[in-house]
Order: sequence, then structure tokens, then C-alpha cells
Amino acid sequence: METPRSLGLHIRIVATDRLVMGWGRADLLMYIAQTGSIAAAGRRMQMSYKRAWALVEAMNITFRAPLVAAAKGGAGGGGAQLTALGKEVLAAYRAVEAAATESGAAPLATISAALRETVPPGGESR
Repeated sequence: METPRSLGLHIRIVATDRLVMGWGRADLLMYIAQTGSIAAAGRRMQMSYKRAWALVEAMNITFRAPLVAAAKGGAGGGGAQLTALGKEVLAAYRAVEAAATESGAAPLATISAALRETVPPGGESR
């Protein structure tokens, strides 16, 4: 069976030699804001708690201040929330995505028109 194709953009913001923000990190921040939990955000992304925590820690040390504030779990429960800077960075990243999508619509349409309508299974790679 063949799979239909759709085009989109995945924006990565890099600083010289390292990833600063990408769609996965942005989605993780969004889910943390929605759920109040790093573990729950990771589950929504089908990501282990350890991986989600590692990404949060990487973001927290990359920026001048943490993007996520987390409270330890336990009987009273833990939790996590975006800091003011976290909300600001996430909004800025989403603005970059929106601008790229808007300005890239015509070139993406050209690329889309040049593609086969479907790709046979196993024909896609990342």
C-alpha cells in the first residue's frame, strides 16, 4: 500500500555547534505547559521520562535562565511549569515557525508539485 505525502517544515535553531530549539523541544515545552508534568509531557510524545528530563536539563542550561521549573515528586506530588523565559522562548519559536510557514508556502507548493503523489512503503527516509 502506498502512503500519501504531505509537506511541512521542521525548524531547528542552532548556535554554532549545538541545537538551541527545535520542533521536538518546543512540543515538549508546550506539553509541559499543558500538563504541568515532565513525565506526562514525555508520555504524550512517546518519550521516556529520562529522555524528557534530559531535554529539559539541556534547555535549562542553554538559556540564561531555566525554561522549566520543576518541583520534586512524592506524596505531595511534583510538577513542572514553564518559567516566564520558557513561555517567551516557546512563543518566539512558534513565531519563527509561523513566519517560515507563511513565507515558504509558495516554494513548498513548487516542491510539492514536483513530488510523486505517493511514496511506496519503505521509500521514505529521514
